[in-house]
Amino acid sequence: MNAPTAFPDQSQPVPPYKHTPLFPLGKDETPYKKISSEGVRVEKVLGKDMLVVSREAMRALSEAAFGEINHYLRPGHLKQLRAILEDGEASPNDKFVALDFLKNANIAAGGVLPMCQDTGTAIIMGKKGCNVITDGEDEAALSEGARDAYLRRNLRYSQVAPLSMYEEKNTANNMPAQCEIYAEGDDAYKFMFMAKGGGSANKSFLFQATPSVLTKDRLLAFLKEKVLTLGTAACPPYHLAIVIGGTSAELCMKTVKLASARYLDALPTHGSPDGNAFRDVEMEQEIHKMTQSLGVGAQFGGKYFCHDVRVIRMPRHGASLPIGLGVSCSADRQVLGKITRDGIYLEELEHNPAQYLPRVEQTLGGEVVKIDLNQPMKDILATFSKHPIKTRVSMTGTMIVARDSAHAKLRARLEKGEPLPDYFKNHPVYYAGPAKTPEGYASGAFGPTTAGRMDSFVDQFQAAGGSMVMVAKGNRAPAVREACKKYGGFYLGSIGGAAANLAEHCIKKVEVLEYPELGMEAIWRIEVVDFPAFIIIDDKGNDFFKELNLG
Repeated sequence: MNAPTAFPDQSQPVPPYKHTPLFPLGKDETPYKKISSEGVRVEKVLGKDMLVVSREAMRALSEAAFGEINHYLRPGHLKQLRAILEDGEASPNDKFVALDFLKNANIAAGGVLPMCQDTGTAIIMGKKGCNVITDGEDEAALSEGARDAYLRRNLRYSQVAPLSMYEEKNTANNMPAQCEIYAEGDDAYKFMFMAKGGGSANKSFLFQATPSVLTKDRLLAFLKEKVLTLGTAACPPYHLAIVIGGTSAELCMKTVKLASARYLDALPTHGSPDGNAFRDVEMEQEIHKMTQSLGVGAQFGGKYFCHDVRVIRMPRHGASLPIGLGVSCSADRQVLGKITRDGIYLEELEHNPAQYLPRVEQTLGGEVVKIDLNQPMKDILATFSKHPIKTRVSMTGTMIVARDSAHAKLRARLEKGEPLPDYFKNHPVYYAGPAKTPEGYASGAFGPTTAGRMDSFVDQFQAAGGSMVMVAKGNRAPAVREACKKYGGFYLGSIGGAAANLAEHCIKKVEVLEYPELGMEAIWRIEVVDFPAFIIIDDKGNDFFKELNLG
């Protein structure tokens, strides 16, 4: 028998092991605020100081984190929005969107309406030091804190549990959370909390490329093509993250998520023979300029498709080249936290976003066409037909709200030989799903969802007399353009990411119309005043996003 033994000859010499962390981050310069000292103490164990963290301390930190990130943004993000208003090269539509986001941030900072109706999947990453002791139920404590934030605040329950392969039910508390805990460091427990909305999560892409792509011209051409596939459905301007390489496909994509949150900003800017990940700052600048030249802009054309770009280069298997792409959207929701012997701390977010608003509001976005929605659909369509794509409109009257699950219910009716309900024929349909309505308010946060998820329904619905005017965010498939030309319909783009502003100023009444068991995906009737949108696809086959190579 010449098979190798499980334990090779230990006397055979090998060089000493020198460990190189894959992500050698620099010093944490994050500004923190102390939120409590409760539930944290130091005990001597075998002569060593050990940090003892109670379950309640973890729960309280998590609840505070998810409350904060649904109402407040980082100062750096707000500064970038203000910079758009001051940039002479920004398009009027760039500035219109940026100003709306600043108004939205100011409303959300009141602590009642969240900045976006999609208040996200709760994602928690912890790094537990070797001298930290807990009761071992860390995931449960952190998840409970996230759940409590969603139950106690005006947030939305977006998570659905599979009962079978095809049946689902909303969990009614936004659980489960995604919680990952690593062993790292010594006497501190460090965290990143993220509320990840479906729109931006859906714009996470893995490409299994080959090493042949690794020349400058080929790689940049590859990335330009893939960046365009992001479209506008995830509410730009984006924080764009690109990862080249990775020891596995899943680590490549996890790194994309961390980079989009600027969690990896303190990486070194050069590699080494030991294989550490690093930031390629030169490529970041090059790709950022490329995004500015695309013409997509902040949703409706211009320069500001991205606020910034992060490019991370990682080691890889010689036969593999995973390339990851992802974004953090205009609901840029993440916050760092930590528990030390001194107490419980949370990253300091901006609680006074009003300071970034211009002193005198500018007139942005061009002329506005007023649209009365309280008239027959044929008259509404005739009014839209008078105006070209890119026209900014302001709508007042009744809209019907329906998204994925409601569309599936209506399609089932058609397939049984039943007609669409009259309300779906007589009013525009707004693709959205609201957050909870605060006491004393007409509406909770209520911004548009991604239009593309409803593309496959449009031809069938318009043939049946419904979906003649659709309102949502983002670009759409060519089939929608063809259906609108065939049946005389329109698609209007609303500003994604300004849900608090719409709830505060535009949506005056909300009532469930049908399918209340679907929760936020029920069919709703809403009354709106001066609801803003742009004509994106018209009844003549014109498509604004096709001009930008997104159609």
